[in-house]
Amino acid sequence: MRAATYASVGVAVILIGVKIVAWLLTDSVSLLSTLIDSLLDLAASLVNLVAVRHALTPPDREHRFGHGKAEPLAALGQSTFIAGSAIFLVIEAIRRFYTPRVVEYADVGIGVMVFAIAVTFALTRFQAHVVRKTGSLAIKADSLHYLTDVLVNAAVIVALLLTAKLGWLYADPVIGLAIAAYILKSAWSIAKDAYDMLMDRELPDEDRARIKQILLDHDQVIAVHDLRTRASGPLTFIQVHIEMEGTMNLYRAHEVADSVEAQLREAYPGAEVIIHQDPHGIDEDRASFA
Repeated sequence: MRAATYASVGVAVILIGVKIVAWLLTDSVSLLSTLIDSLLDLAASLVNLVAVRHALTPPDREHRFGHGKAEPLAALGQSTFIAGSAIFLVIEAIRRFYTPRVVEYADVGIGVMVFAIAVTFALTRFQAHVVRKTGSLAIKADSLHYLTDVLVNAAVIVALLLTAKLGWLYADPVIGLAIAAYILKSAWSIAKDAYDMLMDRELPDEDRARIKQILLDHDQVIAVHDLRTRASGPLTFIQVHIEMEGTMNLYRAHEVADSVEAQLREAYPGAEVIIHQDPHGIDEDRASFA
């Protein structure tokens, strides 16, 4: 995870450098949009770097459940950065509608965008690999942001071609506005995922169904109820009641609970699992939504 954050910061620094040169030469609003985006990428990546390091800190006396929520907090901050860049871009694009101008040195801008696409795409593939291994929301948010950058950079190439080669002066601000709308959509998606984690939203239905099936596959588990799940950064928390034959002795019930707990940990590496053992058939209050 740390390697992904370092790579993200490094890519942002490189792209900022080449985009500053390209923007100064072309004065393109669509190219300016990608420069602003890269500046915010750097800020967001630095926030991610700190957040991921904090999230990986082991539990301590004050934080018994770990520090995983540093990740959705960072992702929420990222969504704010991204939305801010989109609003600034909208303002700049509207201004350019009133003062359209020919884009100069378009070939330089196109070359920079091709380079940016290649570097950014390579970074997103590495981040996707890290997300598959760790499930990190902060890295996922960063990867989504950079993946939108690939599309944004491609749109800038189109804007430069239409403006410089065909003389369509309004293509530059129009595509700038389209990019801003796409960036806002990405910001909303990131913010929603971060909010869900901060509010301890249940794992997706397919994960809950998988957990129940793992439990019920054990021949000594008769039923399952009161399943509660949540995620906190790279950590997953699972709490559940399992029902077994009431005549089973405590030692055997403990063995069964340990067995299904190990199976859950195998399916969800690093998960914290709490299992309550109930005799089958007793009447007790249960959560109607579990």
